[in-house]
Amino acid sequence: MSKNTEEERVDLSKLAEANPDNIIPEEETSAADFRTDPLLFALADEGYITELQAQELMEEHERSGKTPRDLLVDQEYMEEGSLLEVIAGQLGTSVLDIEHYEIDAETITAIPGSMARMYNVIVVEDTPSSMVLATYELVPLEIGDEIGFALGKDVSFVVGAKDAIRAFIEKNYGEDADSVAGILDDMALGLDSAGEGEVKSGMLNVDDMLEQADAAPVVRFVNLVLYQAVQERASDIHFEPFEKDFKIRIRVDGALYEMAPPPRHLAVPIISRVKVISGLDIAETRLPQDGRIEMVIKQRPVDFRVSTLPTAFGESVVLRVLDRSALGLKLENIGLPKIVFDEFIIDIEKPNGIIIITGPTGSGKTTCLYSALQKVNKVEDKILTAEDPVEYDLDGIVQVQVDERAGSTFAKALRAFLRQDPDIVMVGEIRDLTTCRIAIQASLTGHLVFSTLHTNDAAGAVTRLVDMGIEPFLIASSVEAIMGTRLLRKICSECKTPFTPNDDQLKSIGLRREDVGDQVFYTGNGCETCNQTGYKGRRGLFEYLRASDPIRELINERAPTLEINNKARELGMRTLREDGIRCILDGYTTIEEVLKYT
Repeated sequence: MSKNTEEERVDLSKLAEANPDNIIPEEETSAADFRTDPLLFALADEGYITELQAQELMEEHERSGKTPRDLLVDQEYMEEGSLLEVIAGQLGTSVLDIEHYEIDAETITAIPGSMARMYNVIVVEDTPSSMVLATYELVPLEIGDEIGFALGKDVSFVVGAKDAIRAFIEKNYGEDADSVAGILDDMALGLDSAGEGEVKSGMLNVDDMLEQADAAPVVRFVNLVLYQAVQERASDIHFEPFEKDFKIRIRVDGALYEMAPPPRHLAVPIISRVKVISGLDIAETRLPQDGRIEMVIKQRPVDFRVSTLPTAFGESVVLRVLDRSALGLKLENIGLPKIVFDEFIIDIEKPNGIIIITGPTGSGKTTCLYSALQKVNKVEDKILTAEDPVEYDLDGIVQVQVDERAGSTFAKALRAFLRQDPDIVMVGEIRDLTTCRIAIQASLTGHLVFSTLHTNDAAGAVTRLVDMGIEPFLIASSVEAIMGTRLLRKICSECKTPFTPNDDQLKSIGLRREDVGDQVFYTGNGCETCNQTGYKGRRGLFEYLRASDPIRELINERAPTLEINNKARELGMRTLREDGIRCILDGYTTIEEVLKYT
């Protein structure tokens, strides 16, 4: 958008909507089955609650984020004493009165505070070969095995009151900030810098590396990093070795923050540990590798997609965090403006055509795709997806992992799909002419196709397809809609403060002083909640280009991107910049964020 021409200034009246929050109302959608939660399943199976009540609790868990265990007590389905008896029965143990149980100082320190907080447990008995932990949750078997492995002991459980255990943890283990330092001290004492030179030269002693990777302090440290990343809602974790430093950074709301850095010589055992639990070849340090970690953190299933990259000073490792419990995969919950939502619903329920979602990496394309697939996922339709990688497992949808190194490409998968009698097909990304041609062929033969493109805006997707070599008439006849997406940071609600923008700031987004009148703008001053950034959480921006007859005519005429974009705006499309301005006026974000991402 030009900042100087009068005719291209933002018309505030076009941005106004009846819904001041610019968000569609919550609708009834399918929730996860209560049978996936061991506690709710056990209670329903034993008749403590009905299946309907269990399902309602599961849906409330998804909406509020509260654990089913807490909801059972808070909503008075069960008294805590009765609930603890059920949990103890499931674990094959007994209930212990933690408040009146004497635990000596040496036993308390048998596990670090980080582990106590991570798994909500305390030690009540400790011997050289075994340990008894008190918990207030129904601990999955794999968590018990993980704790036992980290401690090198046989672990068993007793059950105690939540308030008593939480109070004990707070009293005896202090603040979270000390936990990283404590584990680093343990690692520094237990591990030396041996092996660093061999790693640089590629001459690894694999047995030594495995031994260091399995050392209890290393296991605890890596678990803690993953735990903190999930707690902070991080999207990525970066392990970065440099000549004199080893940095660990997490990306939260699109920005990177550095964690407490371990000593440089601990890079090898830490990275080796990550490679071990992600199933990678620990001896291979000269080639990139890809792996996957599946964990349950505080009874939440979390996937980490692992990528290693050899560098001059060791392997750089990046983990993409896929917190399944943090993503509801409901189209109603991703922040679509109501007008876009209504049009999108119409288009994704068509029997054929191509729906394209565009934007750079990390702009929310995958979330939009999965949410759309969940919306159209019905028993009567067969849905096939080709993805690189498969990020979330969707019930009722056949998902195929693309691996180009093994010869499995999007084009080959899509070709095979057409012989599998699908109704709906999702291609993770249209990367080349062959894939694009097959996608168009699928849409023209009665299939609905979802895919993504890396372009700056919705109109640019048309030009990108033409540049690939697709004839304009094929684009015009197959593409039904293109949605551009971005994610920008929201102002922290704890330190949100009104401010008055100057004329230059208003001009930068196409507004004048007389346009805004007494409109209140906001900024974030920075606080502990948002790590002094002024931002907390993210919000989507969307522009939606429907392939109406005037747009199809322009595509057939090979019209440039700007002309298609202008015609779409005439027909009512709100651009990413205009949707961003709406977010500014509604008090969700700042001028700087909108300028940065649009």
